[in-house]
Amino acid sequence: MIASLERSGELLEPIEVRAFIRARLDALDLNGRSLCLVIPDATRSCPLPLLLDAVHEAVKARVSSCTVVIALGTHAPMSDESIRALVGTGSLVVVNHAWWEKHTFVGVGTLSSGTVGELSGGRLDEAVEVRINRLVLESDVTIIVGPVLPHEVVGFSGGNKYLFPGLSGQELIDVTHWLGALLTSREIIGARGVTPVRALVDAAASLVPGERHALCVVVDHATGGLRSLAFGEPVAAWAAAADVSARTHIVYLPHPVPRVLSLVPNRYADLWTGAKGFYKVEPVVADGGEVVLYAPHITEIAAMHPALIDIGYHCRDYFLANWERYRHYPRGDLAHSTHLFGAGTYDPVHGERERVRVTLATGIPEAVVTRANLAYLDPAGINLEDWQADPLALVVPDAGEVLYRLA
Repeated sequence: MIASLERSGELLEPIEVRAFIRARLDALDLNGRSLCLVIPDATRSCPLPLLLDAVHEAVKARVSSCTVVIALGTHAPMSDESIRALVGTGSLVVVNHAWWEKHTFVGVGTLSSGTVGELSGGRLDEAVEVRINRLVLESDVTIIVGPVLPHEVVGFSGGNKYLFPGLSGQELIDVTHWLGALLTSREIIGARGVTPVRALVDAAASLVPGERHALCVVVDHATGGLRSLAFGEPVAAWAAAADVSARTHIVYLPHPVPRVLSLVPNRYADLWTGAKGFYKVEPVVADGGEVVLYAPHITEIAAMHPALIDIGYHCRDYFLANWERYRHYPRGDLAHSTHLFGAGTYDPVHGERERVRVTLATGIPEAVVTRANLAYLDPAGINLEDWQADPLALVVPDAGEVLYRLA
């Protein structure tokens, strides 16, 4: 059973948001119990200060404790200053998901090879250990708080994805992301319903004991205001929000475009996250076209994933054909590589062919870009007015959250 709030074509007022959250939390048994709130990091647009303040006001006199954990997945940890900017200046205890420390995790079971094979549609045949941040298990109640958006690995983000991979051990991250790579980002991003990756995520979540709820929100991309709220059991709350996001975060174009300039915002600090500027536009680029990621502020590929400089960027079929060479690398890293390279082909005679050229106009040095098997463009050479005047070009401001698809 879920509760939802949406006003067609209008943004929700803060007073409505607070009242909705208060009513939902008043109905929960929280007296004397410990509460864990799971939230995204700053790579997702979300009015977290409003949401967390409303939650805190509703529970502070009832719960024995309340801890907020940032579901980093394998993103870089946030500094104290960045955390304050993310959540506001309240008195909540906020911690990073310390994925780099072994004692962070607790094992909750294993997804059998039969289960993984069935849910992956036969694409994988292996058992996978399920580990999660111990804060979830050590709390009486967990509430997931965060936005739902089109996503390159799972279809739509949010819901149980804040647990896996948000608070997950590396094993499940590798399996789910590699499955997404096998399916390809172009096919899975913005896909409605339960994708194979979402099915694995939900299966892992079913192994986690304890009481859990989700406050899934859809954020208006233009203003940062809220379009909808859904509260309840995580799978159902996510599904309700995904339906709204499918209406509000996908732009349909009548025909493919040869060139795209994605203006990557500062919320993406490296190429690992800034690559979303490519994922969200790949489906509308014509064969043989180009996507330029304009992000002078990005100066590195991924400090948390140093193997990527050796892996480089390649298509799925390249890795499958050269598996013995790459099998020892983390499959999450290989998946990121295929997602940014995009759809392509490989055979031993003709080699690797890209469908779309990916060009970096970033602060990453040219030698690093070319070594990584991507194209380089000096960001100083980008003339925004020329791009905007080009009838064959699509310029995407604040790229990375709105998905572009062909009608």
